[in-house]
Amino acid sequence: MDRDYQNAYGSNYDGGYRRQVGKRSVTDYGSSMVQWMRSRQPRYKAASKVEFERPSASYIVDMLPPIAKPQSPADAIPAKHLHSSLNKARHAVNVVRWTPEGRRLLTGSYSGEFTLWNGTAFNFETIMQAHDVAIRAATYSHNEDWLISACNDGVIKYWQPNFNNVKAIQAHNDPIRGIAFSPNDTKFVTASDDATLKIFDFSGGVEESTLTGHNWDAKAVDWHPNKGLLVSGSKDHQVKLWDPRTGRCLTTLHGHKNTLAKTLFEPRRGQLLATCGRDQVARIFDLRMMRDICLLRGHEKEVSTLTWHPFHTALLSTGGNDGSIYHYLLNEPNTPSNTATSIPPYDSADPANAPAQTIFPAHRLQHAHDAPVWSLDWHPLGHILASGSNDRVTRFWTRARPGETDCFNDRWHIGEAAAESQGTWNVRAGRRSMREEEELEMEDEANGLVDQTMPSRQVVLPGLPGLALPSANNDGTSAGGVQQNLQGLGNIPPPPPIPLPPGGIPGMDPAKFAELLASGKLPLPPPVGIPGQGLPPPPALPPNFDFSKLPPGMLPPGFPPPPPPLGAGGVGLPGIGTNDNAGGGVSGVSGVRRRGPLPSQQESLKEEQRKGKYRSVR
Repeated sequence: MDRDYQNAYGSNYDGGYRRQVGKRSVTDYGSSMVQWMRSRQPRYKAASKVEFERPSASYIVDMLPPIAKPQSPADAIPAKHLHSSLNKARHAVNVVRWTPEGRRLLTGSYSGEFTLWNGTAFNFETIMQAHDVAIRAATYSHNEDWLISACNDGVIKYWQPNFNNVKAIQAHNDPIRGIAFSPNDTKFVTASDDATLKIFDFSGGVEESTLTGHNWDAKAVDWHPNKGLLVSGSKDHQVKLWDPRTGRCLTTLHGHKNTLAKTLFEPRRGQLLATCGRDQVARIFDLRMMRDICLLRGHEKEVSTLTWHPFHTALLSTGGNDGSIYHYLLNEPNTPSNTATSIPPYDSADPANAPAQTIFPAHRLQHAHDAPVWSLDWHPLGHILASGSNDRVTRFWTRARPGETDCFNDRWHIGEAAAESQGTWNVRAGRRSMREEEELEMEDEANGLVDQTMPSRQVVLPGLPGLALPSANNDGTSAGGVQQNLQGLGNIPPPPPIPLPPGGIPGMDPAKFAELLASGKLPLPPPVGIPGQGLPPPPALPPNFDFSKLPPGMLPPGFPPPPPPLGAGGVGLPGIGTNDNAGGGVSGVSGVRRRGPLPSQQESLKEEQRKGKYRSVR
């Protein structure tokens, strides 16, 4: 019994009431990848030796990753809801991006915050304030070494993989809506509400060229995965292709009847271009024919975003303003029974003039979100789709396992009311589980956040940095006591404070001067010189300048001259050699400051063992 209590509540359980933390849903791709790596064969040796999946739970162990089935894009459709992640302070999620290794999901919110979610258990990991205003775009470089983000103020920031911000540039004066890297990561392009595209040199952060030609806000931009070709979509209903070398507009694709929301090249082959907009239609253009070949219909509201599958060129996912997520298979039209079937232009007698083929969704998540879906992104392995919405929730979707059928009749497909009538959704249990998930996220956020408040700054005297202002007695002399040593100089005491002239500063009440000195809030004396301007900065002094050779009257009255410079035979700080070659020092250079040896690991271990730690043998 005691063991059960300890397993449930921990070894420090004191007998009081404590809510038992529920189990998290975990999606691990390790078993399917190992199964594929163990049984895969070269393509010329026929298919894999693994038995084909059948609709039974016993075939779950035979599941393969999407990359193992290049001819079966339907098996990668994410029809099952995995998890809903939300912050304690909720804001609209504008951007979702998987990290290049796929271990975490990065989200950018309307409040300018970056949030990291675990890619396996989907729990909160960390949060940081990345921008001062809403984040509108973010993308990783192809070499996976850099992340750039853009916000409503037109500011672009460079981030390392550990989210260390190393650079910030003012790229536009209006919100930036899209950003993309060149194939070799030496340049990147931005699209802004000022109706322009700008190409920047990544290493220097310098603008190289400005592309003008749109008549209204530029809402999307993308760089071809392996060619010098740009595509942009604008509020003027036009899709333009650009040459980044010359900045010339190559062609304009007409077809959309409203504002463009997203333009995206197909990442594998680069022969197709997908666009979507507020006309409730997504279009697929063939760059070899310079025309649209597919019309993706089915949305009842504006199409706000889209994304290609990382491996299957025939699988495209779209998000709508009504919170729906649709998945399209370009090689399966899925025409409804009451609609005439259309053929692809490739199969017609006149492909250049044949009408585009109409394709309907292969799968619909009609109630995926409660507000517009702003961003979609696939896991690098192609088995999880992440979505960010204006309902302030980040959701994860994956493919259904063999034998699962309840997921097609849940609340995400048919709504809460219909799912409750069919018994696949319990409103009370669903709300309770949502509260538990929120409590878990709050606990994770409380445990993951670290207080980063800086310590209070001490008032220091001019001289060596890091020395605090000494306390003073009523007569203006410094008080004794424990003195701090200089960092890196061993047990050398700090130099004595500069003696002040008797009576304090001229023109100040001596009692008030002593009170300010004792409180540590002594203000700096005002500059003496031209009224309202002060003195110009003094010229730089030559090295080893001897202050004793200054003419009388150059130092303030009451201040003794500083000590002579350190040199041969000069008196320096105790413990610092003046001409020592030991320890790799430089011969003939006086006053070389030497760092003390760092403690060894053995000494550190002994010190910890004296405190009672690390004594038990593992």
